[in-house]
Amino acid sequence: MLRLSKLTDYAVVVLVRLSGMEGMQTSPGIAAATGIPEPTVAKVLKTLAAGDLVSSQRGARGGYRLNRELSAIPIADVIAAVDGPIALTACVDGSTSECESRGLCPMRGRWDPVNDAIHSALSRITLADMQAAPLPALRMPSPVMAAARVVLQSAAE
Repeated sequence: MLRLSKLTDYAVVVLVRLSGMEGMQTSPGIAAATGIPEPTVAKVLKTLAAGDLVSSQRGARGGYRLNRELSAIPIADVIAAVDGPIALTACVDGSTSECESRGLCPMRGRWDPVNDAIHSALSRITLADMQAAPLPALRMPSPVMAAARVVLQSAAE
């Protein structure tokens, strides 16, 4: 099963929350507004700042703010900032892990088109799409799309 980390899920919540607030926001304020523990919000914000998705400012008037509008932040960027490059297996281009069977594996390079398709799909969905309803149409066969919409809409509620 392909599953995103809990920190990536929290990062999406934090980024969407930042979009609805004026000026610089503190991690305790974001934690109070989202229900995510403050140490986790602080960790997520630090990671997002390293990924250039948010800016931080120290001092009495310090805090965090978005670097771009939600419509300019693809989900793929959030995943990459928090979890690293999108890589389904160790043998895809850009993977940070090594496959022990790299030289002998008959599947070497075969996962790249699948990985590229997933990365492409995640690059087309922005945080603004995640915030808005209804969900954006994905190019899938209609029975699959109908099931995906039901699952995604129930998760959004």
